[in-house]
Amino acid sequence: MVRGTTKGARGTKAPNRRGSPEAVEKRRAARLFNEVLGGGGSRGPLDGRTEKRRQRLLGELEAGATRSARELKPIDVLLRVQELLELGEPLGTIRKVAKVRRAIIDPDNLVEIVGRLHKAYGFRPEAYRFVGVDDALLRSAGVLPGDGPRRRIKKRAV
Repeated sequence: MVRGTTKGARGTKAPNRRGSPEAVEKRRAARLFNEVLGGGGSRGPLDGRTEKRRQRLLGELEAGATRSARELKPIDVLLRVQELLELGEPLGTIRKVAKVRRAIIDPDNLVEIVGRLHKAYGFRPEAYRFVGVDDALLRSAGVLPGDGPRRRIKKRAV
């Protein structure tokens, strides 16, 4: 019997569990553990490959297209912003290079879609702003706590 198979010597290989939710959570927890106990800041020095990836992601967001000149879809923008945030890139830096898109669809139709997307991917709420989804819609979709849009308090003139 060959190792790594489920059905005899010629059976199908066992599925790769590298992308399973448990494996992803283990890696994230280990990174956080190392960062806290290792004394690393929010963004320490990155290795060469990670730094190149960070630069590529920022470049793609700035151009609005991939290296193969394919235009970035809204999900591509969310994925790139989320990855940059996980690498420790400040939100201000991402804001400088990324063009914020405006949502064209009716917000009532978008609430359910954003809720489903958030359950599936778990994007950080800040990432949704780059595709034109505002805080009120995020609250309605259950991404942000609260039941409605925040009201701004007017400052009194002294």
